[in-house]
Amino acid sequence: MEKRVRKKEMPAVVIQLGIKLKDIIEAKKLKQREVAYDAGMDVENLRKYMKGNQEMKISTLIKISEALGMTASELLDGLQTKNEN
Repeated sequence: MEKRVRKKEMPAVVIQLGIKLKDIIEAKKLKQREVAYDAGMDVENLRKYMKGNQEMKISTLIKISEALGMTASELLDGLQTKNEN
């Protein structure tokens, strides 16, 4: 089976969010599977988000942030979009 080729490059902010998720999970000494369970999702999907391979819906962002004991705005704080300087 051939690997799927992405039609367009993933936005940088999605990759930044994934890195931030990974860093927060490590800093809080949490297990990925526990965060995924608390967010009501499969651990493989959480890993896709952490690697920046998949964009998430707002509802998923909220569930993950709650599983981490923070707000969605705290999770998004400091991320840079392409338009910012």
